[in-house]
Amino acid sequence: MTTRKKQILKVAAQLFKARGYSAVTMRDLAASLDIKAASLYNHISGKQEILTLLILQVAHEFAAGMKAVQLEDSSAFAKAEKLIALHIQIAINHTDALAVLNTDWMHLEGKDYEQYIALRRRYEADFKNILHDGILTGEFKKLSVDTLLFNLLSTLRSIYLWIPKKSATEVADLKKELPVMLLTGITS
Repeated sequence: MTTRKKQILKVAAQLFKARGYSAVTMRDLAASLDIKAASLYNHISGKQEILTLLILQVAHEFAAGMKAVQLEDSSAFAKAEKLIALHIQIAINHTDALAVLNTDWMHLEGKDYEQYIALRRRYEADFKNILHDGILTGEFKKLSVDTLLFNLLSTLRSIYLWIPKKSATEVADLKKELPVMLLTGITS
């Protein structure tokens, strides 16, 4: 990917986060980049391509992180800790793109929409399996796996809102303390 295309994606993610995908035009994007709208099309086919690239990049990062966690020979608790850390790291590295994923994924079209939904469902199913394994081994309380996952993901999916407002020290505290806070309540 060219440097210019990366810059376009970065600025688009900021605009989509601030205004929402539907409210941003290619002219808005061009103005933010201080180029002519027609010049954008030398690098990108349109808004839908931008949305797809932003969302699928983050979704694939989650999928790769999950795969790495699953390959580890560790406890369900340790795997859950690593998944929480994964969410935090992605929120730090891709704050704006993660916001776009969380708020605008439904604007994806066709095979891109289907690919995102498949990645999301697989990730959630794999996370459920880890939680279920933790229940079976006695690491986690015997609670509904769906409720556990909902509780964890509700917090993890909103981290991107918190991170930009905090100092490096506060983010470091989050990395250390959030896994403990989220998992202590479900630990046997």
